Amino acid sequence: MNHEWKKHPFRLLLYLEWILLGIALLALLSFFLERHRLPFPVHNPRTIFPIGAIISIILLGIMGWRLPTGSRLVQGLYISLGFGLSWLAVLLGGRGDRVFPALLLIVVIRACLLFPWSGRIIVSVVSYLSFILLLVMSWLKISPLGVPLGRPLPRVIRYLPSEELQNLLLSLIINSALLFGLVLAFVLLLVGAVLAEHQSREKLAIANRRLRQYAVTVENQATLQERNRIAREIHDSVGHYLTAQSIQLENTALFLFQEPEKAANYLQKARQLGKEALQNVRNAVATLRNDPLKMRSLDSSLKQLITEFKRNTAIEVKSEINLSVELASEVALVLYRIIQEALTNISKHSQATLVHLRLTEQKQIIQLQIDDNGHGFNPTENTTGFGLQSMRERTEALNGNFWLASQPGQGCHIKVEIPLWRMVNRND
Repeated sequence: MNHEWKKHPFRLLLYLEWILLGIALLALLSFFLERHRLPFPVHNPRTIFPIGAIISIILLGIMGWRLPTGSRLVQGLYISLGFGLSWLAVLLGGRGDRVFPALLLIVVIRACLLFPWSGRIIVSVVSYLSFILLLVMSWLKISPLGVPLGRPLPRVIRYLPSEELQNLLLSLIINSALLFGLVLAFVLLLVGAVLAEHQSREKLAIANRRLRQYAVTVENQATLQERNRIAREIHDSVGHYLTAQSIQLENTALFLFQEPEKAANYLQKARQLGKEALQNVRNAVATLRNDPLKMRSLDSSLKQLITEFKRNTAIEVKSEINLSVELASEVALVLYRIIQEALTNISKHSQATLVHLRLTEQKQIIQLQIDDNGHGFNPTENTTGFGLQSMRERTEALNGNFWLASQPGQGCHIKVEIPLWRMVNRND
């Protein structure tokens, strides 16, 4: 079994223990300083043991610097030793009515730090019964080591009739027991509240630490995804231009001396392809840095995107955009990117002449549909392209669903559905 010892975890409770130890020591020392005036029985020549009592209290205080963890057996022995030193201090030094309560409270505080509520209550009950036993022993004048356990009575009270004196002592015992019980319950609840507050802070700190770790993980994942996106973009677009440029340069070298004019034509095409490849790289970088919406609504941004698409590709686009809610900026950007990438893929690969685009709100769901009349493809054979994977990832990031249906010669159909509760813009 692994037995470990930890430092006292609560400085406030440690200070409280020191105060209680000081009270016990002062009560014990005041008894020794005044013992020449105390009426000990003449037949009792037993010498008081001040050094042993003081050492017991000091040892009990030193025990508080380290608390056992892990083994319940070791913790139980630790608390038992605390009870033993408390009893030893009282049996050797007397003044149990003042010394014993402070020492028992120290034991209870340490039990609260070691045990759950069941263990705390058991130790508190044992402490209370120990105090009751001390009061009974004092009342019956039982002194195991010859040292009076209680405080001597004033002369006036000692001369009362025997029956009245016994009733008075019984009342004092009952009052002392009730008072100690109230103090014990208060300390038990106080320490329990301090521990509960500390545990709540620890749980909050753990939750914050996990949240920060999750944020870092998400950030790293987003960086990795963006890195993969750029790699696919370079492979799909820039790689195409560079391959074509390489062919044109090979043709230039082939006809350079035989047909210079033809070689110049190939060289001009290679230069044009190089410019287009450079523009694609710039567009990829601009995509990372710029917000394409630029504080505009999604509706107006999409209209501009469609207009530029029709002008650059000569492909007809019939659009229907009908949204009754204002979307959050990050969600509007995702929808814009999905549509932008879909149109880009259509212009590159589909050879379509007509595109239908529909963005509507239906039954708490934002629905996007994009259809073209291109030559289509087999989705199971298209595993490397950037566009489709990117659209799917963007949709799933918003807890949405992405569908794609296509067959060679039958065009392509894309459908996206995203829950409306993820979309509403918050103005608070």
